[in-house]
Amino acid sequence: MDNNFKSYTETAEILKALAHPVRLCIVRGLMKKEYCNVTYMQECLHLPQSTVSQHLQKLRSMGIVETERNGLEVNYTLANDKVKKLIAIFFGEE
Repeated sequence: MDNNFKSYTETAEILKALAHPVRLCIVRGLMKKEYCNVTYMQECLHLPQSTVSQHLQKLRSMGIVETERNGLEVNYTLANDKVKKLIAIFFGEE
């Protein structure tokens, strides 16, 4: 057993970021749709724009999602292949 806990920190932080139902829903939705903007997510989730943006900021800070600007529109996409595989396993979509 490896007791070098520092090597596990990044993975633990990613798991913490995913440990919220709204963030799991966002990540799973991005897996299906590939990219979308905050307005689309807000309408699907029936949550205020500020709430969706806060969750996206957490996911972005962990490198789970990234943004792509198209004029005034900012689209989000999944940026972490490990997270894609993990979510697929959790939801039986392997």
